[in-house]
Amino acid sequence: MTFGASVLRVSGGARSNMLHYSSSLSTHIPLPRSYLYLTNGRTRGRRTAAIASVRTFCSSDNTTSATTDAAVVDGEIANNSCSIKDAGNVLDLRVGRIVRAWKHEEADSLYVEEVDIGEAEPRVICSGLVKYIPIHLLQDKKVVVLANLKPRNMRGVKSSGMLMAASDAAHETVELLEPPESSAPGERIWFGSPEDEDHLPTPATPNQISKRKVWEMVQPHLKSDATCNAMLGEHYMRTSVGVVVCPSLKNANIS
Repeated sequence: MTFGASVLRVSGGARSNMLHYSSSLSTHIPLPRSYLYLTNGRTRGRRTAAIASVRTFCSSDNTTSATTDAAVVDGEIANNSCSIKDAGNVLDLRVGRIVRAWKHEEADSLYVEEVDIGEAEPRVICSGLVKYIPIHLLQDKKVVVLANLKPRNMRGVKSSGMLMAASDAAHETVELLEPPESSAPGERIWFGSPEDEDHLPTPATPNQISKRKVWEMVQPHLKSDATCNAMLGEHYMRTSVGVVVCPSLKNANIS
């Protein structure tokens, strides 16, 4: 979003709780009151200045593309400029291959995996899959890795990423998402059509993902469809060679 020559106005009235951005085209985009910073003048209670701080971080090599130039404002999607698809595509999702897996020595419910995502060294990732997936089924398995989360200390092991999985409503069955077998470790995964691959934004940094709560915004919209395809709303999760799926769970939550 380019603001250019513009003004900000505060809606009046006792019930008003919104700040509006006004462009030369008289388009009003409501922003939450929490983004309004007021400075009092000498007269007690008098409002003398209002400043709205709008931060953008979704970017694209093609800056004229409206579908990839998303704006995210401190944990909320600005509905007039950023869709769930835009937010989903700043997640750094990668094809991974589990090189080695073992049980966490200090946590009975956790596996520790070394996962090749095309980097110089495998990522170390902890996952709570012990109850759901036998360890021998993890060895050499292709997976989907969310790679731009902040590292977390999991009972003494630094976990740098998350394996994406689908689960039923009762959370009794959990299945890892599966990229097409011919996908290469490190290949980027995105939401949308095959043509969208050429217009993807640069992934957000782990700090941006955390501060703006991008994962929390996107995750409720992640599901498998009636044919087990992984979806973000109506958009397929895909690699350059095909769509990501889960083995058998239909209409399941993905996280």
